[in-house]
Amino acid sequence: MSYLQAIVLGILQGITELFPISSLGHGVIIPALLGWHNLVGSETKSESFYLAFLVGLHVGTAVALLIYYRRTWGKVIGGFFTSIQDRSIQKPYQRLAWLIIVGTIPVGIVGLAFEHKLRVLFTKPLAASIFLVINGVILLIGEFVRRRAKTAGEHRVARRGRHAPGANVAADGDVFRHISSLSLGRGVIVGSSQILALFAGISRSGVTMVTGIFQGLDEEDAAQFAFLLATPVILLAGLYKIPDLLGPNGNGIRGQALVGAIAAGIAAFLSVKFLVRWFQSHSLWPFAIYSLVLGGICVAYFA
Repeated sequence: MSYLQAIVLGILQGITELFPISSLGHGVIIPALLGWHNLVGSETKSESFYLAFLVGLHVGTAVALLIYYRRTWGKVIGGFFTSIQDRSIQKPYQRLAWLIIVGTIPVGIVGLAFEHKLRVLFTKPLAASIFLVINGVILLIGEFVRRRAKTAGEHRVARRGRHAPGANVAADGDVFRHISSLSLGRGVIVGSSQILALFAGISRSGVTMVTGIFQGLDEEDAAQFAFLLATPVILLAGLYKIPDLLGPNGNGIRGQALVGAIAAGIAAFLSVKFLVRWFQSHSLWPFAIYSLVLGGICVAYFA
């Protein structure tokens, strides 16, 4: 692997892990489109230098998320310990801490049990392209549900003659739920949706956002919750695979992995900064269309 490839893949990882367009899918499709056959052929092998390289990229992305949300994570960690002390999850950051915990457990268990099998079966350009199309459909459904719920809620509240200034209306006719008001059961549902991201082409952030929307969050809160949920999953997955990078699979690519991780971290930090602002007033539509178009073109190309 060249350093140019490492930088390109690092930037690609940092952007596509947070943009709802699937980092794993792009990590499979783009090398194939660029003719990087030295990488394409190693993706589905049990012992792969490319997968060891991806470990570094994931760690770099997770570190960037930790840095961006450092104040939030400080409050979340504090909320966890005060919830233990108080034996309560009533305060916002106490509840958020437990939402992240219960939302992370299902994908962690399934990932440990099935990640290798799913990677061998589906981490191929054609399969990733098909799943990228499916990702586009998921995003379209999520955006349709959000808009329909908001419109229906606005009409319902208007009939009641009460509308909180500046509030976003939710599916129940009141307002969109805040993250800290989600029940732990809903947190499990949102977090469990990350399991779908084990299929190359399905975006972790995208499917988590859509599930959050189904649970009553607006796009801004759904995006923030998705990024917070993704951080421990990406970081722990990377740390769990660190022995691969330090072992024989990492021979000859550790320097490239470091450079790629730095590139991924910078790209991820800029991406989350952009997306937090984007979802304050914009929607999932552009990412849905992108997934459908690129996925459709690639299905035709690789078929």
